[in-house]
Amino acid sequence: MKKSLLATLAAAALLVAAAPVTTYAQDEFAPAPQAQQAPAQPKHSTFYDVLFGSGWLGTLLWLALFGCLGYYIYLAIDCGILVRPSKIMPDALVNNVKEAMKEGDVVKALQFCENEPTPMSNILSAGFIHVEEGFDVISSAVDAAADLEIERIMQHLAWISVCANIAPQLGLLGTVQGMIMAFANLGKGGTPNVADLATNISQALYTTAGGLTTSIPAVCFYYFYRNRANRIILQMEATTMELIKDLRNVEVVSE
Repeated sequence: MKKSLLATLAAAALLVAAAPVTTYAQDEFAPAPQAQQAPAQPKHSTFYDVLFGSGWLGTLLWLALFGCLGYYIYLAIDCGILVRPSKIMPDALVNNVKEAMKEGDVVKALQFCENEPTPMSNILSAGFIHVEEGFDVISSAVDAAADLEIERIMQHLAWISVCANIAPQLGLLGTVQGMIMAFANLGKGGTPNVADLATNISQALYTTAGGLTTSIPAVCFYYFYRNRANRIILQMEATTMELIKDLRNVEVVSE
C-alpha cells in the first residue's frame, strides 16, 4: 500500500515538472504576432499647395493680391515723401516771395517761383502772371491753379483708397472659389479626398486673411495722409492769400 502511494506521488510530480516544458515547446513553435503598423500621418496643406493647388483662378487671385499689396506700399512711401510741408510749400520759397513782395518786385517773386517748382510756387506763378489784369483775375487764376494742385495731391491718396477697397473683394472672391471647389470635391461621390478638401478650405481662409491683411493697413495709411494733406492745403491757401493781397496796389518792376 505504501509502495503504490509512493509510486502515485512520484508520477504526479513528474507530470507537474513536465508541464512547463511542454508549454514552452508549444510557445516556441507558435507564430510570432504581427507588428502593428503606425497610422499614416495626415498630410498638412502648406501655403505652396494653396497657392498653386487651387487652379488658375486661385493663382490669379493671389497674384492680384500681391500686386495690390506691393502697389499700395509704393504709394504709401511715395506719399510719405511728397505729402509734406517742405515739398508742398517750402519755407525758403515763402520767405523769398515775402521779401520780394515787401519790395514790390513781382518779377523777382515770379523768378523765385519758377526756380523752385512746387505746388505752392505753381499757384503763386499763376497769380503773378496776371498781375496787370487786376486783382479779380489774379484771384480767379490762383483759385484755378490751387484746385489743380490739390487734385494732383489727392490723386496719390485716391489710389491708396482703391487698393484698400479692392483687396477685401479679392479675398472674398477667393473664399467663394475655395468653397465652390470644396463642395465640388464632396459632390463627386464616394470617399472624398481629404487632402484636396483641406486645400480647398485653406484657399478660402487664406485669401480672406490676405485680403484683410492688405486692406486694413491701406485704410490707415489713406486716412493718415488725407488728414495731413488737408492740413497742409489749408495752410497753403492761407499763406497764398496773405502773399497776393498786396497785389491790389503793387507796381510791376521791369528789369
